[in-house]
Amino acid sequence: MLRIVFMGSDAIARPALDWLAGEGGRIGQVVGVFTQPDRPVGRGQQIRSNDIKVWAQAHDLPVFQPEKVGETERQQLADLKPDLTLVMAYGHILKQDMIDTPRLGTLNLHTSILPKYRGASPIQTATACGDRETGVTLMRMVRQLDAGPVAEVERVVIAPHDTAAEVEAKLALACVPLLARCLPRLAAGTQPFTAQDEGQVTFCRKLEKTDGVLDFTQPAAMLAARINGLMPWPGCAVEINGQAVKLGLADVCSLLDDKPAGPGVVAGADAEGLLVGTGQGILRLRKLQRPGGKMLPAPEFLRGWPVAAGTCLPSQPMSPLVAKAPFPRAKT
Repeated sequence: MLRIVFMGSDAIARPALDWLAGEGGRIGQVVGVFTQPDRPVGRGQQIRSNDIKVWAQAHDLPVFQPEKVGETERQQLADLKPDLTLVMAYGHILKQDMIDTPRLGTLNLHTSILPKYRGASPIQTATACGDRETGVTLMRMVRQLDAGPVAEVERVVIAPHDTAAEVEAKLALACVPLLARCLPRLAAGTQPFTAQDEGQVTFCRKLEKTDGVLDFTQPAAMLAARINGLMPWPGCAVEINGQAVKLGLADVCSLLDDKPAGPGVVAGADAEGLLVGTGQGILRLRKLQRPGGKMLPAPEFLRGWPVAAGTCLPSQPMSPLVAKAPFPRAKT
């Protein structure tokens, strides 16, 4: 049985951990967890433990929460005598000696089909770019960002009305069959790894609150994907009647293509959404939220706050989410 140390800080890893604590326990046993320190959360900024620490404590596992990972943490890892370290959404950069400490090395569960979308926001970026498929890649960790050789991929479908939240939930569940296939082969020493095609590499970046703007001169399909991909965070918003209205879901309305409205101009509404002109096609805003209110289906929103046809929604330039080279790190 593999002795596994898990490093992660996000609830997306819970299905994989639950599997390892149950059926997967015949293959591997989690013997320790490294996660981010407790942080202030929400409007009240109360200090809370993340979901991974809560899970570890419920399973009586040793928990390590360093602000930085150094020699002390490497020794703590070595003392656990791991065969394998499994990393998913940890939030710390690991040095090579930390990566090399387990007998079988360190593997990472990355939420894209590598080499596409290396970097910090692969789930949001795949959805915001209108991809119809993404996946979880199990890869050997190296010092270069998400560049290690790949063991295998579990693919998932991105449905037309999926937001990043729905895609994340699918990817969380996809980790289980991926590990179920690969861990026995890792234990037996028979798991093959394939180098990534460097000619196909793309990078995504850490998202910012300022990414939630829309340029209505762009095609409706691009804007709908961006709205869905950045939901729930940072969330897209647009100024309507002087208020910043958050947008929760969108698609393209083909019924009004023969009656185009100018970019950003409200063309009216149908039974499912508010219709807005773009550079190509009609964008349908299906869910909207006023400041201090709830996210509502568009018909319910519009009953309480009508938006007249001809209203012009202002555009703002949208920063690219994908590049062929790593994005510069934000200054802190």
